Formats: sequence, structure tokens, C-alpha cells
Amino acid sequence: MRALLSFVLASLLVLSVQAQQPRIQRAQVKIPAAKCVECKPIIEGTVPKFVDGLVKITVVWKKDGNGYANVAWYPDRTNLEEIKTAIANAGFDADDVTANPDSEKKLPACCRKAG
Repeated sequence: MRALLSFVLASLLVLSVQAQQPRIQRAQVKIPAAKCVECKPIIEGTVPKFVDGLVKITVVWKKDGNGYANVAWYPDRTNLEEIKTAIANAGFDADDVTANPDSEKKLPACCRKAG
């Protein structure tokens, strides 16, 4: 009987913890300068260091300038604008947020904007 009561209490505890976990939000961010294989590890390695609550960032680079990142985050700890800002601080345009010029200068030539 004691084991059954312990199991029921443990189950209720697990369910209450799961109920409090916020739902992960997901979005796609356009990163036009993600045009080569070198851009992917820069973004994926830099951005998570500066955004608490970022669950995952996966960069898809395209030679035609239509690169993007799939991002997932906890909405109680960050938001999409903070993620875009972190991408911009890494030196890449992110949707409507312009890249930090100083960071962009440090990128490999293939990862910089044309012009």
C-alpha cells in the first residue's frame, strides 16, 4: 500500500512539473548572408551563448542568398527579437534587423553582404 501511495504522489508531482513547462515557440529567420558552409557554425556557435532560453538554432545556408535559420525558444525566457539581435551581433542580417558592422568585418569574405 505504501508503494502504491508513493507511486501516485510521484506521478502527481511529475504531472504538475510538466504542466508548468512553457510551450516552445518556433520561427524561421531569413539570413541572406548565410551563403557558405562557413556561416553555419559561426551562427550556430555564437548565438546560443548570448540568448538564454534558446532551445535550438539550425542554419540552412544557400548560395543564392536565401539562407535562413530555424529557431526554437522558451517564450518565458526570450523572444524572437532578442534572437534576431544576437544573430545581428554575430555579423549577419536577420529579417529586419541589420548586422553589426564591426562584427560583419570579422566574418570570412563569403559570409559578408555584397557591396
